[in-house]
Amino acid sequence: MVSEPSPRERSQASLRLENRLRKRVAQAIQDFSMIEEGDRILVALSGGKDSYTLLALLRQLQVRAPIRFELTAVHLDQKQPGFPTPILVEYLVHLGIPHVIIEQDTFRVVARVIPEGRNRCGLCSRLRRGALYEWARRNGYHKIALGHHQDDLLETFFLNLFHGGRLATMPPKLLSDDESVIVIRPLVYCEEREIARYARAMAFPVIPCKVCGSQERLERVAMKRMIDAWRRESPGRMASIATALQQVSPSHLLDRTLWDFAGLAVRKAPGVEEGPQAQTDEKLFEREMESI
Repeated sequence: MVSEPSPRERSQASLRLENRLRKRVAQAIQDFSMIEEGDRILVALSGGKDSYTLLALLRQLQVRAPIRFELTAVHLDQKQPGFPTPILVEYLVHLGIPHVIIEQDTFRVVARVIPEGRNRCGLCSRLRRGALYEWARRNGYHKIALGHHQDDLLETFFLNLFHGGRLATMPPKLLSDDESVIVIRPLVYCEEREIARYARAMAFPVIPCKVCGSQERLERVAMKRMIDAWRRESPGRMASIATALQQVSPSHLLDRTLWDFAGLAVRKAPGVEEGPQAQTDEKLFEREMESI
């Protein structure tokens, strides 16, 4: 029988870790207005450590929160050969967690489109999201909670920076293109290493993904290694970078769509006579630009 250890069976260290993670999730929910009174929320459960942790912490907050909201665990059965879906179902039933299993053969689609040995995570993820969005719309759920954590956001940020030429990452809250579903990521303040420790302490029945042989993109693997190395070299570095994602200064970057550099003008001091005005017409610089 799959079950969670009782508080008496757990160490004080694991209880402190749980409390710390729960506080960070609560802070993220508050900071980004993720959950409101009366929300009906689907919690995507893949069988990995992150989604189990997300579900457990949201259930704890559901009991403590001053507002009422509904949680339903949802798992997409992708018809992956050998995937032990019954383990998930047994876990959810034993704990009395409302849940739904969506059956959609996305595995065959991914296998047909992308040859074996190539990374399939991107297409697989898009198909999963599409299936979840569709089910949520049809059944009156307007929010979907995903288990992406702080490390996922940082890796995505550096992937976009180094390989995409832009400053962007996974947002904590995202409106779907048709504006019918909001995606929330309550674990954005939680580090992966702490989630892994919590999952072990809770003895979650973690199921590894084998759709692509658990083969991540080489670029993302490189980002993981870089972040791990930085954490060892300078423990506060990643926390500082995570904080920087919340303190953007458009006036000190180079994006003209975010800041009106052309509109900047010197404030005229009273009683000061103006000298000859310098012409700043862009045409004056055309020849200089052509020579570069």
